[in-house]
Amino acid sequence: MIQGKGSTTETLSVEEVQQLIALACDPLPMDGKRVLVIIPDGTRTAPIPLIFRLLYEQLGRRAAQLDYLIALGTHPPMTGEAIDRLVGVSASEREEHYPNLRIFNHHWSQPEMLETIGVISRQEAARLTGGLLAGDVPITLNKLIFEYDQLIICGPVFPHEVAGFSGGAKYLFPGISGPEIIDFTHWLGALVTSMHTIGVKDTPVRRVLNRAAEFVNRPVLCLALVVRDQEIHGLYSGPLAEAWSQAADLSASIDIITVQQPFKRVLSIPSPIYDDMWTAAKAMYKTEPAIADGGEVIIYAPHITEISYTHGKLIDQVGYHVRDSAYRGIDPRAWQGREQEGILLVPHAGEMLYRASSLVPVEH
Repeated sequence: MIQGKGSTTETLSVEEVQQLIALACDPLPMDGKRVLVIIPDGTRTAPIPLIFRLLYEQLGRRAAQLDYLIALGTHPPMTGEAIDRLVGVSASEREEHYPNLRIFNHHWSQPEMLETIGVISRQEAARLTGGLLAGDVPITLNKLIFEYDQLIICGPVFPHEVAGFSGGAKYLFPGISGPEIIDFTHWLGALVTSMHTIGVKDTPVRRVLNRAAEFVNRPVLCLALVVRDQEIHGLYSGPLAEAWSQAADLSASIDIITVQQPFKRVLSIPSPIYDDMWTAAKAMYKTEPAIADGGEVIIYAPHITEISYTHGKLIDQVGYHVRDSAYRGIDPRAWQGREQEGILLVPHAGEMLYRASSLVPVEH
């Protein structure tokens, strides 16, 4: 059963969010149980401090243990200070006021931290992907989940360049998974291309993610958020795929900006939450569908000094090959208010999707 509320124009109050979380948690048999909450890292805009506090109000005294696992995927582990900012409570405060709570980073590249829970066969992979990609796909997850009686997946849903929309089962794969399914789904997304994936609800990658989630043998509650500028427009709770589906529908209505004519040039300024080009590339993915043939996206990110913290050593070996040289001396103010000239400035880029009406993709 899906519980939830959402609006394209109104935001949820703290009291409404509190009530929705209570409706989701009250019926579940979590008294004396061990609960693990899976949340995004700092590269997703979400009011995690609010959710952190409200979940503890609901479950802190009911559950024997209420722990958190950060769904990093292949992102670098968060430092203690970064975790404090993520949940809005310092480590010392957590120790004093949240005695039965711990927070863990996921480690995707450490085999000893993972456990195989199943395999998507070559034949099923071919069916799920429409024949685009076939091969046995081992499903590995952080083995920490098997120490808990209940999983809660909590995070926002946005248009996404690999899965179509983020959230839902994506917090499992790649969020807390091993490399095999990460490699498979990202190569699959590359075959489909971002242009034909981003902002599309039913994608080959999403089908693989939802199928992989069926191998998880623990109860899973999904709290799917739709967020804009840290304000919650929607919160849907229930089974993983169904709650995500409701949130994706609302996200499609508020996180996709359709423009009538594609732009010739876009200056896209990544949000400060991205600290390397690997994650800040969302500033390109989210504006590419609004670019005319022969046009260009310029990523303006003076705060970024690394290509990739995770893959940097490999990139250093291979070389980072770009078509054009970097631009110098850009003044973003000179790009403001020039939409009629076919020029667009996008501040805080990375979550809102810009799409020209003539470039709406066809679902695979």
